[in-house]
Amino acid sequence: MKVKEMRDLSVQELKDEITGLKKKLFELRMARALHKLENPMQIPAVKHEIAQLKTVIREKELAISK
Repeated sequence: MKVKEMRDLSVQELKDEITGLKKKLFELRMARALHKLENPMQIPAVKHEIAQLKTVIREKELAISK
């Protein structure tokens, strides 16, 4: 998902997306531990997307407080 698309979502939708990505990250870590992860670069990509979502949430919080 692109940042522009993220900014169109509500805060609750963003939080739901983060929850889903955290579950995916857990599954990827388990697959890595079991040596069944085909592409290890998926883990940093999911972490990056979680960070982007958190940044957009913070931007929205600051915009509301102004």
